[in-house]
Amino acid sequence: MLAALTGAGLSAAAGLNAYIPFLVVALVARFTGVIDLPHQYAWIESWWAIGIAGALLLSEVVLDKIAVVDHVNDAVGTFVRPATGGLIFAATTAAEDFEQGSTFMTDNPWVGVLLGIVTAGIVHTGKAVTRPAVNVGTGGLGTPVVSAAEDGAAVTLSLVAVFLPVLVIFLLLLLLWGLWVLWRRASGRRRRTDELMADAGY
Repeated sequence: MLAALTGAGLSAAAGLNAYIPFLVVALVARFTGVIDLPHQYAWIESWWAIGIAGALLLSEVVLDKIAVVDHVNDAVGTFVRPATGGLIFAATTAAEDFEQGSTFMTDNPWVGVLLGIVTAGIVHTGKAVTRPAVNVGTGGLGTPVVSAAEDGAAVTLSLVAVFLPVLVIFLLLLLLWGLWVLWRRASGRRRRTDELMADAGY
């Protein structure tokens, strides 16, 4: 159960930013004994994987905070984020089961991959749908603020998933509620702007 919560939390974080949960898993596995990745996933904690993920994270952090450019970034993320979510879910649940003497997730990695893809895909869809409303509703000024909040949520969710997985369900519900509220507010602001422009004859 805890392994599934860890995988769900990390894959949800990947839906916001693919590289944050990957790096959290890689660094925790390399420098602590909290995550012991089985041999088929050991490459995740290699220095070359950490270096590439770090460079990609840097570009993601910059590009996602620029209005319009963030749409292109989200388009690329449509493939990258669910794929990373599937990888991380499978890797961490296999690691947990490996430690507890069960080989189900190790022998059936497709289960973790599928669950991770679906979880990350749902969160990514919420992010991709919400962001245009934010950009239009705030004239692009809210883009870096929302992006920074998403990065912070990805870091928090990743760390909680690894160290306090029992809280993952609560954080996932909070994340979905936050995306919904953000979308409602941004959509309402955009409608008011459209109405004012219509009244002005534009």
